[in-house]
Amino acid sequence: MLSIALAACGPADRRSDGPVRLGVTTTVQDSGLLDALVADFERRSGRKVRASVQGTGAVLSLARRGDVDVVLVHEPAQELEFMRDGYGAQRVLVMYNDFVLVGPPGDPARVKGRTIVDAFRAIAESGATFISRGDRSGTDVTEKSIWARVGLRTRPPWYVESGVGQGQSLVVASERRGYMITDRGTFFGRSATLDLVIVVEPLPRLPNVYHAITLDPTKVPAADRVAADSFVAYLLSPGGQQLIGGFGRDRFGTPLFIPAAGLAEGSLP
Repeated sequence: MLSIALAACGPADRRSDGPVRLGVTTTVQDSGLLDALVADFERRSGRKVRASVQGTGAVLSLARRGDVDVVLVHEPAQELEFMRDGYGAQRVLVMYNDFVLVGPPGDPARVKGRTIVDAFRAIAESGATFISRGDRSGTDVTEKSIWARVGLRTRPPWYVESGVGQGQSLVVASERRGYMITDRGTFFGRSATLDLVIVVEPLPRLPNVYHAITLDPTKVPAADRVAADSFVAYLLSPGGQQLIGGFGRDRFGTPLFIPAAGLAEGSLP
């Protein structure tokens, strides 16, 4: 896997000592993992990181414009479209966790013990507040795929689009006593300040899978391929994977993300 950093660079590749311009999803930041990864990478490499934090759809738009060198995202359909369109050079599996449904401790829609689809249906039937990010992020795409299975096609008054990232959307859900789909890592990372609990842990799990993508310099000439390769090599290295696998364990008794470098896509739980 580390061949990504060791491959010979052609004459068109940019070589610089400038910062790695990283496009990354809000879940990685709001869980606290981003700060830990950046600090460790900068210490090991001596190269700085400048992160742009948005939902997956917005991050991939930044990449298309050449505003970032590498992305760390979690919405496979949009990622594969990005690769088919020729913007991506390499796409590698980095880590994963899963999505859960959180809500008020009193569970006004009575969703505990239900399947995820039945839980969404109960929320709709009860008119309980539901918070959506509404931003084409990986979380937003997952949530809307569940509503499609329920048959919800409109935006009723109880359905609230926050338009903000994962951590702030959880704050909105807490303040408005609403339900929300969230990745487990961000929820645990923010749970101490939220009046929310996990009400449904879907089985089979709803996977939340993160890939790093470097950009094709022929399609995105502004991208610094050397900087990008150095960061991806770190993510896939034993040191990077160990940090990912241990992050959150001391505080929560369980890691917030599972390292996945070198695993086959179909082998994830």
